[in-house]
Amino acid sequence: MKLAIYLSAVFMTATLCVRAQNPYDVAKISPAMLVGSTAVVRSEECAITVKNVGSATMSYKTAITILTKNAESLASMSEYYDRLSSVYNLKATMYDAKGVKIKTYKSGDFIDRSLTSEGTMFDDNRIKELSFLNGVYPFTIEYSYDKDFNGFLSFPSWNPVTAYDTAVEQSSYTIQVPESSTIKFLKSKDLKTDSTLSNHVRNYKWSVQQVASIASEPMSVGMKEITPWVQASPNAFQYDNVSGNVDSWKNLGSWIFDLSKGGQNLPEQTKATVRSLTASAKTDKEKIAILYKFMQTNARYVSVQLGIGGFKPIAAEKVAAVNYGDCKALSNYMKALLETVGIQSHLVMIGADMPSLNPDYSSFGQANHMILCVPAAKDTTWLECTSQYLPAGFLGNSTSNKTVMLVTEAGGKLVNTPFYSPADNYQQRNTTVALTAEGNADILIKTSYGACQYEDHLYMMLRDPTAQRKALLNSLSIPNMEVVSAKYTQSDKDQPKLEEQIEAKGSQMLNQGGDKLFLTLNLLNRNESVPRKVEDRKTSFAVAFGFQDTDEVTYSIPKGYKVEFVPESVKIDSEFGTYTATAVLKGDKLVYTRVQRLNSKRYPPEKYKDAVDFYKKMYLADKLKAVLAKSE
Repeated sequence: MKLAIYLSAVFMTATLCVRAQNPYDVAKISPAMLVGSTAVVRSEECAITVKNVGSATMSYKTAITILTKNAESLASMSEYYDRLSSVYNLKATMYDAKGVKIKTYKSGDFIDRSLTSEGTMFDDNRIKELSFLNGVYPFTIEYSYDKDFNGFLSFPSWNPVTAYDTAVEQSSYTIQVPESSTIKFLKSKDLKTDSTLSNHVRNYKWSVQQVASIASEPMSVGMKEITPWVQASPNAFQYDNVSGNVDSWKNLGSWIFDLSKGGQNLPEQTKATVRSLTASAKTDKEKIAILYKFMQTNARYVSVQLGIGGFKPIAAEKVAAVNYGDCKALSNYMKALLETVGIQSHLVMIGADMPSLNPDYSSFGQANHMILCVPAAKDTTWLECTSQYLPAGFLGNSTSNKTVMLVTEAGGKLVNTPFYSPADNYQQRNTTVALTAEGNADILIKTSYGACQYEDHLYMMLRDPTAQRKALLNSLSIPNMEVVSAKYTQSDKDQPKLEEQIEAKGSQMLNQGGDKLFLTLNLLNRNESVPRKVEDRKTSFAVAFGFQDTDEVTYSIPKGYKVEFVPESVKIDSEFGTYTATAVLKGDKLVYTRVQRLNSKRYPPEKYKDAVDFYKKMYLADKLKAVLAKSE
């Protein structure tokens, strides 16, 4: 009996020990963390230790429970490095649903590969990565590594919530710096900063616990407004044996200017060509356009990212010799071409497809691209030097309406790039449709695209005819469509305007109901869906860019039929945009005109219900039909 009691006690003790050693048991996750979640970050720790202005280390460890297949993209580890950094001490383990270890990964399981991408000729970026493969859900992955920095410009940002439908049990971020060093940081609202000083070391720490998952929401501008985050940067830095200070945009701009100083020399032959090309030009504007076309024709974009080369442009004379360069090199080359004819310009640091530079927080990491600005009192010209097709003065959607930094001899200066209104981003379309009583039609479509809509459709002009037809078949809503011909032209290369002309045939254009024929008036540009409703929306929303579409469709009524009914005109006014649609009978032709204008403002979550109502009204209006009947 005593033996039985003893064995029972041993068994219970062993069971308790196993449970205590299984912190990743899914049963231990709070029910609140599971609501709407496909993954849960069980723990995350990132610690940065700054040794001096040019040296730092990072220690990182995390554990993530993958609840469903929908979160399998999180079942991986990756960390970047280059010749100024190294990643080591990589460890990884996988656990089952009860938190029992099922696999430990060896150093040989981690892949070490180059990150050189298509279009990149020189690059020293590499990545160490590991994919965790397991077909049984849920399971937990745990991994850790250390990283050394031999020169750094900013600290890794902290974003504990990295994906929708992912909850976080606990996450922390620590930065330790010598007392003599200074850093700056931005953080999310209400996030507490713990700062202590001990043994001449300043310790900053941020942490969160029990952060519930966030569902993806239509038209969202992102999670940053409602999730915790920290961005941090040293004021003084040393990178690739070059020192600098980013305590202001002025100083950061001075550093970039010094890197590019003296790099605008051109071969005498190139200078002679430039002077010859511009000899008959009467204005600076003409000279800019001529030299921009020369640059586009004679140089192509190739990425070069080698240490300080990620910030220092290749010398203009080198670009002239090899006819290629990255965004910095091509912008600097264009700057040199302009200097040859006495036109001054400035390199521009900009975040393409990124938010504007923060005026109150100067740092690297907010920009990923370089363009050129040619200032003028009334008509400043912006040049996207990586494109071989965009006209001089036009910036696309990724770089327009941004706060950017001019790199000047006096230092960095923040300015704004041009804003394109909905009227600038236009689509103007005129379509004629010759109908037969059987529902067949010959269709001619003539469309003009401007500004950002020009940019969206420019690729069509560059495609071969087969690819053009395939794209049209997928994008146009004409029933049983046959593309007879398609033509794209940019008659004025100096303007962001594209002309499209399509000849097509269609069938089943009319739906029959009894002795009536029903014609959907909006042939080509319908709102085919409505943003889904979201109760208690969390994130702000916006459209990618404001635009205005004007469509006029002229239908030739089939012989033997008359128009029996046309719907009333529709007019919708909203802070999100406007919409009008009219159908007018003119002899034997029915003319349908539709104008849709969407604004590019950013709207708070509480406005979303009104936006859904606006889109629903347009969706219903786009389905309006006319009724044809046999004439007596």
